Amino acid sequence: MLNYIWLALILFGVVIGGFSHRMKDVADAAIAGAGSAVTLAIGLIGVMALWLGVMRLAERSGLVQSLARGLRPVMRWLFPDVPAEHPAMGAMVLNIAANMLGLTNAATPLGLRAMRLLESLNPLPGTATNAMCTFLAINTGSVQLIPITAIAVLAANGSRNPTAIVGTTLLATLCSSAAGLIAVKTFERLPMFRAGAPSGAVRQAVTLDTSDPDEVHVAALKPMSPAGRLIIAALALSGIWFLLVLAFPQWFGGTLAPDQMGQGPLIRVVNAISVLAIPFLLAFFPLYAAIRGIAVYEEFVEGAKEGFAVAIRIIPYLVAILVAIGMFRGGGGIDLVTRWLRPVLDAIRFPTELVPLALMRPLSGSGTIALFSDLVKQLGPDQLVSRMAATILGSTETTFYVVAVYFGAVGVQRTRHAVPAGLVADLVGIIASVIICRLVFGS
Repeated sequence: MLNYIWLALILFGVVIGGFSHRMKDVADAAIAGAGSAVTLAIGLIGVMALWLGVMRLAERSGLVQSLARGLRPVMRWLFPDVPAEHPAMGAMVLNIAANMLGLTNAATPLGLRAMRLLESLNPLPGTATNAMCTFLAINTGSVQLIPITAIAVLAANGSRNPTAIVGTTLLATLCSSAAGLIAVKTFERLPMFRAGAPSGAVRQAVTLDTSDPDEVHVAALKPMSPAGRLIIAALALSGIWFLLVLAFPQWFGGTLAPDQMGQGPLIRVVNAISVLAIPFLLAFFPLYAAIRGIAVYEEFVEGAKEGFAVAIRIIPYLVAILVAIGMFRGGGGIDLVTRWLRPVLDAIRFPTELVPLALMRPLSGSGTIALFSDLVKQLGPDQLVSRMAATILGSTETTFYVVAVYFGAVGVQRTRHAVPAGLVADLVGIIASVIICRLVFGS
């Protein structure tokens, strides 16, 4: 399906651009898209190296395997073709947790690591497995506890209560995630999305590949000593202390920061967790690995070496998708679709001001944020449509970017039902955002 979508974006961009006399914009967008793809990939190298190094420490120390075992019932239901003890399970859990906290810098490298581990189980290289498609559906469902970007834009434009969208975003993102999972589990059974091999052969290939070199290292780990447990407990207690200081500074003789005014205790706690999560993860993983007898510096460097190769590998896929999106947008495709849909949307009370943002959301994250910022400036940060737009931003994902990056990292070209499932999640998230905001904030 991605083949047809990619070709359609390019052709419609050229045709619409020709009729609207915007061919120069189409050409400029194509060149800019190619440049942005390379810049984006190179910018990922450092972050990729950091988190892949940390991920290696988590695997070698047994943390990933322990995490996967703790969530085994849920993960086995979601990913029945992946062995329960495989490191991919833990990597996917860490990616989902990072996404929920809004830690995108950590979520992407962890997700790419999970995709590479899933690819090691793939009996048909180049074709997405059911597990890969399910993992992509979870990512495009975009469960988030705090929509940090949307809140920041509202606050910057003078909103009286920028965190008012936290509840609506959580409800909408639960709807989009549920829709994505239902869609991906339904589509994988349809003949048109079959992987090209009998299901029994696929399951046999996956089941037989249960040996993983990381298991040997886990078995040879040093036992956790009483001193080690004490050190981990001290780190945990310090984390709780810092959390309380950040969330409730008035308890310790301080005052609330300006951006904390008007926030409830729960919102302040979640924001504090988002601030502390990365520093404590970067401290906890190496510390735990060292206590278990791992040569932390050497293993970190070995894991970080993968960062450059992965970032470079995704460049062609990013170039392809960003060029096509840029041409369609530059030719005026989004404006034209908005005009066509206006009568229908007016009839169902869907605000037409949201159409450009809704159409842009699966295509470009930066483009969506730009449209959202412009909408907030025009209408005001506390207007109903602005809050709907903020909820859409927090409850949906850039499906085509996610597909290009995650599948590009492992060389998957036949994406099967990943794109349709992701688009279903986006559509449900958009509709749910409008309905929920009307119910919560009134019409």
